[in-house]
Amino acid sequence: MTTPILQFGTSRFLQAHADLFVSEALERGEALGSITIVQTTRSGERSRRLTALAAPEGFPVRIRGLSKGETVDDIRRVTSVRRALSIHDDWTETARIFSDEALVVICNTGDAGYDIGAEANGLPDGVPESFPGKLTKLLLDRFEKGGAALTILPAELISRNGDALKTIVIGLARRWRLPQAFRDWLDQDVVFSNTLVDRIVSEPIEPAGAVAEPYALWAIETRPGQTLPCLHPDIVAAADISSYERLKLFILNLGHTVLTETWLASDLPRDMVVRELLARPDYLDFLEDFYAQEIIPGFAHRGMKEAAEAYALQTIERFRNPFLDHRLSDIAQNHLEKIRRRAGGFLDWTGASAPTLENMIRKADQNVQ
Repeated sequence: MTTPILQFGTSRFLQAHADLFVSEALERGEALGSITIVQTTRSGERSRRLTALAAPEGFPVRIRGLSKGETVDDIRRVTSVRRALSIHDDWTETARIFSDEALVVICNTGDAGYDIGAEANGLPDGVPESFPGKLTKLLLDRFEKGGAALTILPAELISRNGDALKTIVIGLARRWRLPQAFRDWLDQDVVFSNTLVDRIVSEPIEPAGAVAEPYALWAIETRPGQTLPCLHPDIVAAADISSYERLKLFILNLGHTVLTETWLASDLPRDMVVRELLARPDYLDFLEDFYAQEIIPGFAHRGMKEAAEAYALQTIERFRNPFLDHRLSDIAQNHLEKIRRRAGGFLDWTGASAPTLENMIRKADQNVQ
């Protein structure tokens, strides 16, 4: 049983995204092969999940929402996972699969992400503390066993996540005084790809599975020597994925921030969700006008008018998903910082006038003072 795809992380997002994509591609004969999933934390309560992830009958992903005006509510079985391991209990087997089988590595390691603050100054004898530490040690083992080429596809929500992870891994290799030949191999033969993932996965199904919206995107920046896990309608491979990042940040994310700003200034209930807000015609009209009058012209100034118009329509449909309870109070966390990063970033990128955003930034600055 060979699994050319090795996935670090058991999140419900990956279950409804990469695992589902590969499962659907396998049915068409358009995937490299099956997946081994590796749990990277010491969380004992996930043992049931590991068993369920690799069950022969697969696990369910329920797709619920709106797509082109039609209601979607169906269940798909994910059968792409052949093994599910714990990196702490199964380090030797994980290292064997990493060295002997893997062609593509996928990772999504949660809030701890790329933090290497707990790592020792030398290569540890046991399992390293951080995910980048674990990855570096596994890469060293692969290098020492022949150093076959490898593609790494991070799914963490970090800008240019592949570049960021590569920098950390090479930095750890230098800190641990690992051979220069290994560091050269990391730089030249291991492909760390920048990616962007976009899908709202709203809730888990126990012990394995998830509920997700119909919309999905996996944008992967192409690199020489890169291997993709599968072909899928929701995977886009492009030399430059910055346009997808800007669409998500300045339409979907910024739309959330603008709606939250108007909600915070209102006397509406504090437990409202996004779809309830947009069920009010005044708020729906406000968002549509905001996109049409301030956001689309900015994208048009950068030559992206048609892409922005299409993505804005999709975004409004996603916000109105009748099955999704996305609380405005959750979106409101770190609101001032989001205004600066999203509203300020849009104004800096486009150089266009956007009165709603300019007023938001002005108010945010006054609140800080």
